[in-house]
Amino acid sequence: MKAFVSELLGYDAKGKNISTMMENANAVPEGILGVVKAYYGCVEAQGRGTLHCHMMVWVEGGLNPAALKEHLMSDGGTVFGQRLIEFLDDTIATDLPGPYDESDMDPVRRYKPSKVPLTTRGFDLSASCEDVDVRRERHRDLRLLVACCQHHVHSNTCYKYQKEGEHDRSCRFELEEENSVPETRIDYDSGSLEMRHIDGLINGYNPTILEAMRCNMDIKFIGTGEDAKAVIYYITDYITKSQLKTHVAYAALALGVKKAAEGAEYDDMDDSVKAKRMLRKCAFSLLSNQELSAQQVAMYLLGHQDHYCSDTFSNLYWPQFERYIDKQLPSPEC
Repeated sequence: MKAFVSELLGYDAKGKNISTMMENANAVPEGILGVVKAYYGCVEAQGRGTLHCHMMVWVEGGLNPAALKEHLMSDGGTVFGQRLIEFLDDTIATDLPGPYDESDMDPVRRYKPSKVPLTTRGFDLSASCEDVDVRRERHRDLRLLVACCQHHVHSNTCYKYQKEGEHDRSCRFELEEENSVPETRIDYDSGSLEMRHIDGLINGYNPTILEAMRCNMDIKFIGTGEDAKAVIYYITDYITKSQLKTHVAYAALALGVKKAAEGAEYDDMDDSVKAKRMLRKCAFSLLSNQELSAQQVAMYLLGHQDHYCSDTFSNLYWPQFERYIDKQLPSPEC
């Protein structure tokens, strides 16, 4: 992940790349997505234990949804909108690359069950593309990667929130063959943006990142308030959810309370000592029932992070802060 941030995103913590771009408009950004000014990613474990990262990336010059809508509806909105479309279409791909030439006509969609592209080292991305053979092999490698990683196949996970008795089965990821949009469209009257999605069964990807990382990805542009709220909700829900299922947590607490009350000396203890012992036993019981996959355990033992962030933050202990304010500025209403 650190290599992804430094080499592919080209993030510079000291902000030198941003100052270079401001001084020289013709300077080439160091990152695949442009000049990255901030990022935040959290590592999540799937049901089978495998780890993956959800990351938000803020690009220098990027506008919030309200400002973006205002720019698109302004007098110069058409020119701005066309530049935005060019950037998005160049950054995010949503189709299976076609054959390079007549010698590359294999039906690569049948390659989905194979994991060979994921277990082999890719081509040197810094190699010259002037060589026809290099271009052909890189193109074929990308086709196989997209077929293996990005082509969606429906499973029970797609319908797990569908209510019993409903006959209209629709994928909750909105990946259906008929859900294709041939080109990115902008309604300049309303300031709305509809992203291109050429193949309805292909998750969005960046070709260079896919070639380098060699794993599945789903890259999206956050250009509407609805999308921004969805991302905020998802990240908040993830970082605040408990690793323990509710029934397991209650069973662990009941065991902790039972153990805390065991022993002849318990009745003779002071109430404050009883309370501390109870909390300690409950905490140990919860921790001992924590469900972690082998991959998560290995991640922590190797000292890897469970989240990645470009900035540092100070903790605000709200109860102490609130008591201080009440003491300095007492309110008769509180």
